[in-house]
Amino acid sequence: MPTLLTSGLLYSLAACAEIAGCFSAWAWLRLGRTPLWLIPGGLCLSLFAILLTFSPSDHAGRAYALYGGIYIVISLLWGWAVEGMAPDGWDMTGAALCLAGALLILLAPHDRT
Repeated sequence: MPTLLTSGLLYSLAACAEIAGCFSAWAWLRLGRTPLWLIPGGLCLSLFAILLTFSPSDHAGRAYALYGGIYIVISLLWGWAVEGMAPDGWDMTGAALCLAGALLILLAPHDRT
């Protein structure tokens, strides 16, 4: 399952980059941080976009759909690690459903023609 492990790592890194980039704007506007937070945020968002181009999917839309499931899981982990908001049972159930959908998109025998 190298594709599964590689894809999981790729999408997890992309999610961390996207969340960090968006969090920089959140920190500036909602937490009163300096606008200088937007500089590393912009770099993180650029890294996010570049990382998604390495997706094993042949189509951008499918890559983004697959990424969405991973993004949800990483977002909940970010909230727990960075903001101290532990996910509840509903969060975990929703994340599991999304991750199952992402795995289905990745592993399904899509028509490759």
